[in-house]
Amino acid sequence: KYNQEIPTNLKLSDSEEILLNKIERIQKSIDNIGLVNMEVQEQYSLDKSRLKLLKDQKEDLILSEENILKTIDKVDKVARSQYLKTFNMIKKNFSKTFKLLFEGGDASLELIGDSDPLESEIQINAQPPGKINTSIRLLSSGEKALTAIGLLFSIYQVKPSPYCILDEVDAPLDD
Repeated sequence: KYNQEIPTNLKLSDSEEILLNKIERIQKSIDNIGLVNMEVQEQYSLDKSRLKLLKDQKEDLILSEENILKTIDKVDKVARSQYLKTFNMIKKNFSKTFKLLFEGGDASLELIGDSDPLESEIQINAQPPGKINTSIRLLSSGEKALTAIGLLFSIYQVKPSPYCILDEVDAPLDD
């Protein structure tokens, strides 16, 4: 039985003596531990359930992160594809519109810099009839304005807008 004293007046054998010594050492060890906190089991249960909740939340966050990264990759692929498709249509329209506005010449759009189309710059090359230049910076103010109008109309041919306000579009021509 628990916590009962063993009578000392019994004749013990050597093996029993060894067992009593072991019991005494174990009893001293238990006494050294001190009082047992009976709330430990309850605290352990609370901590265990809290740990389970945190692990579940961690798993949920990891799955959410994976889903978000997959979605971002998908959106990036679609955006690149649509951007290149739209850019190529605007490029084609710009060449035609430029020739129409200038009654000849040549114009083009190019993606330069970064290999990622969403990060690259757009270079505008315009060469009115009778001029030999490759950059829009070398055009006169009027030629720049007309080139900009041609680009704007090229964009509207791809993505029409119900309204187009061209206020002060002819300002460079005032000189």
